[in-house]
Amino acid sequence: MVKKILLIVIMLAGLLYQAAAQQITKGIWRGTLKTSSGHDIPFNFDVSDSAGRQLITIFNATERFKVNDITYRGDSVFIQMPLYGNEFRLKKTSGGLTGKWIKLTSAGYRAMDFSATPNTAWRFFKVSQTAVHNISGRWSAVFGTGAKIDTAVGEFIHTGDKLTGTFLTNTGDHRFLEGTVKGDSLYLSCFDGGNAYLFTAKINDEQTLTGGKFYSEYSSVTPWTAYKNDKAKLADAYSLSTLKPGYTSLDFSYPDLNGNKVSLSDERFKNKVVIIQILGSWCPNCIDETEYLVVHYYKKYQPRGVEIIGLAYERTNDVVKSAKAIQQFKARMGVPYPLLITGYTPARAQTAKSLPMLTQVIAFPTTIIIDKKGNVRKIHTGFNGPATGAYYTDYIKEFEALTEELLSETP
Repeated sequence: MVKKILLIVIMLAGLLYQAAAQQITKGIWRGTLKTSSGHDIPFNFDVSDSAGRQLITIFNATERFKVNDITYRGDSVFIQMPLYGNEFRLKKTSGGLTGKWIKLTSAGYRAMDFSATPNTAWRFFKVSQTAVHNISGRWSAVFGTGAKIDTAVGEFIHTGDKLTGTFLTNTGDHRFLEGTVKGDSLYLSCFDGGNAYLFTAKINDEQTLTGGKFYSEYSSVTPWTAYKNDKAKLADAYSLSTLKPGYTSLDFSYPDLNGNKVSLSDERFKNKVVIIQILGSWCPNCIDETEYLVVHYYKKYQPRGVEIIGLAYERTNDVVKSAKAIQQFKARMGVPYPLLITGYTPARAQTAKSLPMLTQVIAFPTTIIIDKKGNVRKIHTGFNGPATGAYYTDYIKEFEALTEELLSETP
């Protein structure tokens, strides 16, 4: 009997040792995604233990994005992002990890080469260099050339050689960017599980940035320039999408995740202020908006007569796959309001057909505010999330003030 117990103990010890040997080295790592032009998009992450499992925490400025779906097979490591439907397929090597980041896009799955080294806390450069100029503040930026030009607002915080900030556009912001200033050059990057960005530029002086390059994921490269402008601003987000002439309200009927049709004419929405959230589970700005709506807004205003409906547009025509992605999004974000399977993002004609009373939908998210009488009062394009600082807090104040106004009205 003692021999059997001893044998079981030895076997269990062997299995535990084998499991531990398969795990990733704990501590701070530096990961890089390789673009088609050979540039690295770097980011840092921490590997720790949590509730008997390994946990990966990805760093982007003040953001901490947690990933706990990690599996091991021999020397292989598979890391599934909790949102977006993306994953890492990796091999353990003597120097760390190497493999691919597999991303679901509107054109199908695409891969980027990935490698990571443990015990590496620096992001861009191992040795820092004194910055020639300080670029803290607000900037007017132009992305693209010729007829394809997009304006943006840059917001930077520059301390020593450390640089954080973001770019705001008419369709949303680039979320939490982190990097450095080395001499007369800036470097910013972000990897949040859904997008991989790299920004570089030459700092001519404290008023101008030139020769900028914006690398987005595998192959997209966009030139950009910027100049210091404390009064820089974007187009009015309430002016970009409107109702077509002759319309005052919305009319739709789409299935929720249980297959039940949901419509604004349903009893639960009568005499209520209703927020229509046009979103996609693949969209980082939508995640920022959803977090605000779930954690703050809905808890505060639903008991007072506000309802929310999410219209989800996914990156596949497969209804089953779309439903799975939306369900994962709902579970991860703790969404208490209905999310409807609405359409297929890349098919613009299909998107337009789903809400034919709108002139256009140019951004995810787009938020439609409906009063107690069922009339559309405002349509807001894009969402400036917490990475934008004052822009975010100012919008929240404005949005909640509008809600208070609509709640005070008689149906």
